[in-house]
Amino acid sequence: MQINETQLESLVEEITKQVLIALHTSAPSPASHEEGECCDHKDGRCVRDCAPRVQTVVDAGASRVASTLGIIPKDLAIARMIDHTLLKPDATAEQIAQLCYEARKYHFASVVVNPSYVKLCAQLLKDVDDVAVCTVIGFPLGATTPDVKAYETAEAIDDGATEIDMVINVGALKSKDWDLVFEDVSRVVATAHARGALVKVILETALLTDDEKVAACQICKQAGADFVKTSTGFGPGGATAEDVALMRRVVGAEMGVKAAGGVRTLEDAQKMIQAGATRIGASAGVRIVKEARGEKVSGPVKSY
Repeated sequence: MQINETQLESLVEEITKQVLIALHTSAPSPASHEEGECCDHKDGRCVRDCAPRVQTVVDAGASRVASTLGIIPKDLAIARMIDHTLLKPDATAEQIAQLCYEARKYHFASVVVNPSYVKLCAQLLKDVDDVAVCTVIGFPLGATTPDVKAYETAEAIDDGATEIDMVINVGALKSKDWDLVFEDVSRVVATAHARGALVKVILETALLTDDEKVAACQICKQAGADFVKTSTGFGPGGATAEDVALMRRVVGAEMGVKAAGGVRTLEDAQKMIQAGATRIGASAGVRIVKEARGEKVSGPVKSY
């Protein structure tokens, strides 16, 4: 039986996912290795639970798929602005592997996952230089204390995250407790920057007045955050071009602005970019890139 190129790509993709998951679930613990075997840490700890073995198989799988099937997007610019996101509470390890596979395939800026999946993503993307591992802190309500958020941040970075999307303390912001809001953001920023990770602060703009959005952006800028971000995707509303434009005016050119929540099509993404967004958070990243390449897309549009 002959199969066409699309069927072949789907088959290889499924095999790659299964290999990646098998590697994650069967990888021995660092204690099972002799000193110096499969390790590059000075203290003898195995990196990412035996990353060299992971890299060998990944190189023979997903990377080869990319070159053989010609799947590098024609429009790399849009892909490089997308944080490929899966934050559903019922996300499985297999779905996370699929997310990482797609990130490798389309060269997205990052994958964004819940903290419990950071280690898996760091393992699956160990040999990929252009896809960051991002996680969420204080998610989705932002109502945990600065101590807890700082601890979450440190643990996530130790697990392999290089980008942190934290939720601001919305209640404190609306209460005009500026000192607490500043501490909330600055503690995460200090923890992340000390470990070489960048921070995006989620404002949950659908819950805020314009004055509160301006105040939040000013505090984030003062606290040294790298980005301000519109939404969690779990609030009462998502990103709007108007909010992105307002945030860009307040933070100026030196900070990033991330539009997230409800960005499901190329047209949505383009509106946000035109308004001043430098990063797009989307679970529909594959669809957006395919639209940018002029490919036909079908099926339901995914969302957070």
